[in-house]
Amino acid sequence: YWSPDSEKLSFVDQTMTIWVYDMSSNVMSKVDQDITLFEGALRNWRASWSADSRWLAYSKTLDNGNGAIFIYNVDDRSVKQASSGFYSDSNPTFDPDGKYLYLTTNRSFTPVYSDFDNTWTYPNATQLAMVTLTKDIISPISPENDTVNIVVDNNEDEKEEDDKGDEDNKDDKNEENLTEIQFDGFERRLIVLPPKAGNLGAISAVSGKVIFQRYSNSGSGEGKTHLMYFDLKEREEKTVMKEINGYRLSADGKKLLVQKNGQTGIIDLGESKKLDKTLNLSEMVMNLDPREEWKQIFNDSWRFQRDFFYDKAMHGVDWNTMKDQYGRMIDHAMSRNDVNQILGELIGELNASHTYRGGGDQESAERVGIGYLGIDWAEEDGMYKVKRIIRGAEWDNEVRSPLDEPGVNVSEGDYILAVNGVAISEYANPYEAFYGMAGKTVEITVNNTPSWEDSKTYVVKTLASETRLRNLAWIEQNRKRVDEASDGKIGYIYVPSTGIDGQNELVRQFYGQWNKEGLIIDERFNNGGQIPDRFIELLNRKPLAYWDVRDGKNWQWPPVANFGSMAMLINGWSGSGGDAFPDYFSKAELGPLIGGRTWGGLIGISGAPQLIDGGTVTVPTFRMYNPDGTWFAEGHGVEPDIEVKEDPSLLAKGIDNQLEAAIEEVMKSILEKGPIHPKTPARENRSRVNRP
Repeated sequence: YWSPDSEKLSFVDQTMTIWVYDMSSNVMSKVDQDITLFEGALRNWRASWSADSRWLAYSKTLDNGNGAIFIYNVDDRSVKQASSGFYSDSNPTFDPDGKYLYLTTNRSFTPVYSDFDNTWTYPNATQLAMVTLTKDIISPISPENDTVNIVVDNNEDEKEEDDKGDEDNKDDKNEENLTEIQFDGFERRLIVLPPKAGNLGAISAVSGKVIFQRYSNSGSGEGKTHLMYFDLKEREEKTVMKEINGYRLSADGKKLLVQKNGQTGIIDLGESKKLDKTLNLSEMVMNLDPREEWKQIFNDSWRFQRDFFYDKAMHGVDWNTMKDQYGRMIDHAMSRNDVNQILGELIGELNASHTYRGGGDQESAERVGIGYLGIDWAEEDGMYKVKRIIRGAEWDNEVRSPLDEPGVNVSEGDYILAVNGVAISEYANPYEAFYGMAGKTVEITVNNTPSWEDSKTYVVKTLASETRLRNLAWIEQNRKRVDEASDGKIGYIYVPSTGIDGQNELVRQFYGQWNKEGLIIDERFNNGGQIPDRFIELLNRKPLAYWDVRDGKNWQWPPVANFGSMAMLINGWSGSGGDAFPDYFSKAELGPLIGGRTWGGLIGISGAPQLIDGGTVTVPTFRMYNPDGTWFAEGHGVEPDIEVKEDPSLLAKGIDNQLEAAIEEVMKSILEKGPIHPKTPARENRSRVNRP
């Protein structure tokens, strides 16, 4: 960020150390350092200079995780913490008139309660605020008197003398325009501005107005960003432009550069603006030497690991030697794909998980989607028939086979004779008939015999993929087996990841089965995502109380929690968050781990800068270690308490031997524990007469 006098530059390096470089003196001054060390923090770091270039305001993360406002004085190189950090404050922005500091602050507490239990969250908490820089500055939104004061000027001569005096004191103007800040009582002067709380950010300021972006509220599903400003004089929030991608305020505060729908244009600040005139960027071209670009890509990839890898010692690898060794190979690369191969070998030397590379300026063939009917096919005498319609649980309506839609009377065993009037027997296999038909409407001709006579036609919309449907069918198959084998005592929950999809699956299946005497949590093939502490919180709710009621069933508290027996299924395809999940499950003593050892990858990633051609390399920036001060077994994984290896011969017969072992173990625990809820105590006689 350049200072207004164009003599100083503030920036942050990969260690989140904040610097100010003074061009006139050629001096670099260290300002501060933030503890938030990941690439996203670098990308989102913001600072603001005061109009006189004497002060630099920024937000810094405290030990409690909240942001606090800090202000650096260029003259004496001192730093003051301006806000306490009791609430999280960020995006400090100086008013160009030197009166206020604008910021965003998370101080709006409006809970959203779950529809499934008594949990809650506090989203959309950010408010727009300002602080008067000195105690003498009046709040611009303080109460107003509706009377009008009339001032009569009876002495023009005095006015002329004042004007002459102003001319004489011309040299004092710079002193008068200096921005003054009183830190005593700084946060007491904070004023929350009228705009409604939500997701706000990207603050800029001009005289009398503060500009900001309003993002869609969490949970709204809109995904839209609007450019707004708050007018201090009119005390109103106004919309500059809806649904933008981003903006920048010009240095003089007179123009806005706005991006919207892939178009870029320059507008004046005002209400309800349109992007009528856009910048013509179509003729921007560059000459590119691929080999030179590949060298830059290699050097950047090497530097990203050097600067961001969690271990400065690089796991003992001589990183300079690796640069020389693999760098020579770049001269022999013949394609961008070769470059990715070399990058993969380079970062693989670190012997860490989550070292990936991909993308870049590569050619790729156009993909054409196949339409699916959600069935298993069978061939009989050169004709194709429906062997099986893939179905999830009765209650799973997320995705269905097109043949299960109301009014489509196609049964297993029926023949599909034609697609869009063309005989399916004309194709080498039935999928060819659906080439290019992914997610499209088609007409199918069906009969219960291989004859065209008395055949029927149906119009259906194909699936673009059968993956989710088959996954739901597999989950239901396992749930049914567990339910039948345990006489309804045990529930089954499959968790495919620790990302949002896995979180949704855990919650979706848990709330339908939480009242069982036992649960089997299947996290085999779990491909990770988030660190799953909240997953464990849901499974690890302990009984705190019971409530006796006159009519109906007594209540347990927490009202939605499983107090029964549990076990978790794991295998070698469970990794990353899928390593952490069973590790935390075991630490919480929720039950035994059954199956095979997990992948073993908990040196995690939090983002890395993008390469110049859009390609990516990942940089592992944090590694998990245990509360006892030992490392998680990276490259080894989590060992099962009960090892049960997959048996392909049994799986081919429809028998999941790992699942069977889990059923046996949980049933044994249920019998050993006995009833999971206590009996209601004997009724008390609490009358005054009979009480001792």
